[in-house]
Amino acid sequence: MNNPILEQITIPLFDKIKSHHLVPAIQNIIINNEASIKNIENIQDSEISYEFVKLLSKIDYRLSNAWSQIGHLNSVCNSEEFRIEYNKCRDLITDYYSNVSQNVKIFNLYIKLKESPLFEELTAIQQKVIDNEIRDFKLGGVNLASEEKAKYKKIQSKLSKLASTFEENVLDETNQYFLHIEDPDSVKGIPDDVLQQASLLAKEDKKSGYYFTLHFPSYIPVLQYAHNRDLRQRLYDAYAKKASELSNPKYDNSKIIQDILILRSQLAHLLGFHNFAELSLDTKMANSPKEVCDFLKNLASKAKPFAKQDYEDLKKYALQDGIKHLEAWDVAYYSEIIKQEKYLISDQEIKQYFPEHKVINGLFDLVNKLYGIEILESEAPSWHPSVTYYEIQQNNKVIGSFYFDLYARKNKRGGAWMDECISKSQFNDHIDYPVAYLTCNFSSPVGRNAALFTHDEVITLFHEFGHGLHHLLTQVDEYNVSGIKGVEWDAVELPSQFMENFCWNWEVIQNMTEHIESKETMPKNMFDKLIQSKNFQSGMQTIRQVEFALFDMLIHMNDDPINLNVLETLEKVRDEVAVVRPPKWNRFPHSFSHIFAGGYAAGYYSYKWAEVLSADIFDEFLNNGVLNKDIGTRFRKEVLSVGGSRGANESFVKFKGREPTIDALLKHNGLAA
Repeated sequence: MNNPILEQITIPLFDKIKSHHLVPAIQNIIINNEASIKNIENIQDSEISYEFVKLLSKIDYRLSNAWSQIGHLNSVCNSEEFRIEYNKCRDLITDYYSNVSQNVKIFNLYIKLKESPLFEELTAIQQKVIDNEIRDFKLGGVNLASEEKAKYKKIQSKLSKLASTFEENVLDETNQYFLHIEDPDSVKGIPDDVLQQASLLAKEDKKSGYYFTLHFPSYIPVLQYAHNRDLRQRLYDAYAKKASELSNPKYDNSKIIQDILILRSQLAHLLGFHNFAELSLDTKMANSPKEVCDFLKNLASKAKPFAKQDYEDLKKYALQDGIKHLEAWDVAYYSEIIKQEKYLISDQEIKQYFPEHKVINGLFDLVNKLYGIEILESEAPSWHPSVTYYEIQQNNKVIGSFYFDLYARKNKRGGAWMDECISKSQFNDHIDYPVAYLTCNFSSPVGRNAALFTHDEVITLFHEFGHGLHHLLTQVDEYNVSGIKGVEWDAVELPSQFMENFCWNWEVIQNMTEHIESKETMPKNMFDKLIQSKNFQSGMQTIRQVEFALFDMLIHMNDDPINLNVLETLEKVRDEVAVVRPPKWNRFPHSFSHIFAGGYAAGYYSYKWAEVLSADIFDEFLNNGVLNKDIGTRFRKEVLSVGGSRGANESFVKFKGREPTIDALLKHNGLAA
């Protein structure tokens, strides 16, 4: 079969994959996998060994590898034609995994291996693989009665389709919206590079003036810098209402949200849980929904006094402009004014010192100093001309590689993420090294050789690279627990948030700055101002994250999702913790893809939970030298390299020598008493 997905030998052949290749590739792999599973089912009790686990891992690896390529392309170069074929594949894969997870014969092989004397002879990593598989079979409904198994599969199929449709609605409405402005006076205050992009978009449509969109590189600067309050409001209005009943009915996610919550609740009840939150936490560090809620409310109580003061400052500044009632579309604008006046610094000024090549070279230099790895640009087939590809080497040997896809564009999902392309694994004598996708949505270059990054974008890049290192520096070659596989979801943000800390260190920053015109390094006094601004509005930012996390947990704890009013729940959360209140017509949940189309359902709290761990770990670097290679080596050994081969709390304690505390997080965020 002439199919690039099936012809892959090492890395994917992205330049050859077309939409018509998708379904035949997945069908081919599933047919072969099912035949292999039939053979494994016939293993006799006397023949049971760890070998059948490796065989199952290998067939899962092959399907996951193909699906990774398809899913990634659907996210970064979405088209109607590709989407149709992607959704067909999604249905095939959902059905396949539902069948595998309910295969009693395979499940019993794991049980027999677990109960045999051979189990004690296996390595700790192999035992973890088996324990995880037994747990996941149970969560996949293997012990359900036949009728309930059928219901489980039906629910999983519906949930998969709803999640895809939810994300498609957000993407489609984001892509189809633009605000056309022709009056030059209306765009005063907006940075020149943003206006250049907006002008280019208008010219592409043979129009004069500017096109502003809901993509972050356009939306955020308008809210942050536009003097024209009406312009800010119009763009905020479109952003806040997208994918809801208040916008284009074609993209309305209202019923999808309710259907998802009802189906998740049914799934949880089938498996013997009181609600979906309990089901979600069964594979996480946190022990119960109550523990999570208590953690979030405790954090809110610490942050709220600071958040209130932040908000009062905003209201005072707005009042000077005659604005008696501060609205949501005013917050970013007056925040920027206060930041510039208080710290004599602006994001646009800072941005001039962060050209792409210096930032990336500085990032690579940092990980070289911490972990002794070299990162070299290489060549590989890709899906877009702006994508770059790099290899990680240690002792002149390639140990991993990754793709950078950094710029926003039409038909590309918003946000930033790391995902697995290939996971490190060993089958027989062959070892595949890990490969990652690192994806962002920054402003692309305009009339210059390099894009310029804001400091926030530098932080985002470091964050995603932290995820990448977790995947790429694994020393575990058991496919099921290598890299980020098997890591508790509320610990998976630890390496990413850990990396963010280096963006506030002069030893690191001075080597990754170069003014776009003068070529000079950022002055130390400018960096000092940046440091002073580090915890600017950290109270408000913390409260905002708590608000999202608490909302997520509460809607998934609800015992009656049929009668649940999601928007009322959100308002009640805001009554309890919020300081900034968006308008009643704000439809934030309708584009909350993390929980309705991603892996964060009843798990959004993970960002703050993992930040406790990452802040506590970074303290070790602060106390012993930020670029201390010995500490870096220990962090790599005890956290990055072990993947999901042991519990995250055990890894933390191995590194730190004690249980985590919240103290470092509060100190780092300026929220300590």
